[in-house]
Amino acid sequence: MAREIERKFLVTSDSWRHAATSSRRLQQYYLTRDRRSSVRVRIDGETRAWLTIKSAESGLARDEFEYAIPVDDARAMVPLAEGAVIDKVRHIVPHAGYAWEIDVFAGDNAGLIIAEVELPAAGASPELPAWVGQEITADRRYYNASLAQQPYNTW
Repeated sequence: MAREIERKFLVTSDSWRHAATSSRRLQQYYLTRDRRSSVRVRIDGETRAWLTIKSAESGLARDEFEYAIPVDDARAMVPLAEGAVIDKVRHIVPHAGYAWEIDVFAGDNAGLIIAEVELPAAGASPELPAWVGQEITADRRYYNASLAQQPYNTW
């Protein structure tokens, strides 16, 4: 079983941009979502795609199973999606031994910027960069599955 352990924060400034080492566009959509799990398809650029099943529990750690699928299959599943497509650019920013993922959302979630850091264990305590603000790890509104159902621009 795969377990994802991560913390999420709102981003308070653009001062991270100079340290970004890579960027890529992600589009993702949800085939199903209920109180126990979500099934997501993610298209990573033009050449990679993933099918992901995540437990719906909120907090620091969740079950996550991810499988590579053909991009053509991923695109063919778009009509099966529930809710809005999540469109974002993900930037990787190294900081104090961790690779932070900064998601800059577009479309119905434009204006939202979230920083995530994956942890090796629940007790890990990464140094927080100056550009992160409020922690939103347990706030379900900021989960991508929730943003597909109730986009940020509707809050």
